[in-house]
Amino acid sequence: MKKTTRRKFIGQGAVALGAAIGIAQLPEWVKAQTAAMDIPLGFQTFPIRDRLGKDFAGTLKTMAGFGYRLVEMCSPAGYAEIGFGFLKDKSPQEIRSVINDAGLQCPSCHFGFGELAPDKIDKTIEFAHQLGLSQMICSTFWLPKGSTLKDYTDAADKLNKAASTIKSAGMQAGFHNHEFEFATLDGSLIYDALMQTFDPSLVKMQFQTEVINLGYKAETYFEKYPGRFISSHLSDWTADKKEVPIGKGVIDWAAFFHAAKTGGVKNFFVEMQWETFQDSATFIKQL
Repeated sequence: MKKTTRRKFIGQGAVALGAAIGIAQLPEWVKAQTAAMDIPLGFQTFPIRDRLGKDFAGTLKTMAGFGYRLVEMCSPAGYAEIGFGFLKDKSPQEIRSVINDAGLQCPSCHFGFGELAPDKIDKTIEFAHQLGLSQMICSTFWLPKGSTLKDYTDAADKLNKAASTIKSAGMQAGFHNHEFEFATLDGSLIYDALMQTFDPSLVKMQFQTEVINLGYKAETYFEKYPGRFISSHLSDWTADKKEVPIGKGVIDWAAFFHAAKTGGVKNFFVEMQWETFQDSATFIKQL
């Protein structure tokens, strides 16, 4: 007997149900399977910065050929010393032109916390406008080891103020988590303390799925904090914490995309090593 895969079974079931009762009446768990297809797939540039530095235009075109439609950049000014210095002398209009010529759009970019300080934010916003952004993401606070919970919430208050300026400029501010926001300080999970401090109307979250390695699932937070997410970084991992193409690891992607709707996620950016990008795009497009 020919074996039927779960994806094929779901697809066949969706067709049958759609013919019988109409696609609008399909159960949410079935409609969730197509969530990824409804949103253009993106990628984050940080893991492939060396390749981009050698051939910026060519690498972007290759990514577009894999099926990616969006790119999330890293600020050349804020990331000059960690791989993006090759873009520092290029204007945002020049960068945007190369991105668009590759068949890609750039709605989002990571910025260093210092770039959002009161004395620098106007210049940073000008760069963002010229690059064509709709989202400005603070990549991390980079607080020193030994920081207190109050240090984190004080930083969050500062980001609220920057985010108000960003909102007035017509863009959405966001915050990207790393593993250190999933540590406990003074009896509280740092991530939850930040969520309680950020103004939901000003700062949206960008969830990094890599924290599955610490035992935390994205869908838990999408459901706990509905509507408070703007995007997510996608990566997949084996049970022994080895990075693998999306769909080959431990993450339940059907559950992820279903919960992402509740979270309000607008963009998905794959953030993995070069050799995983093509297979990851293929898997997501088949969901």
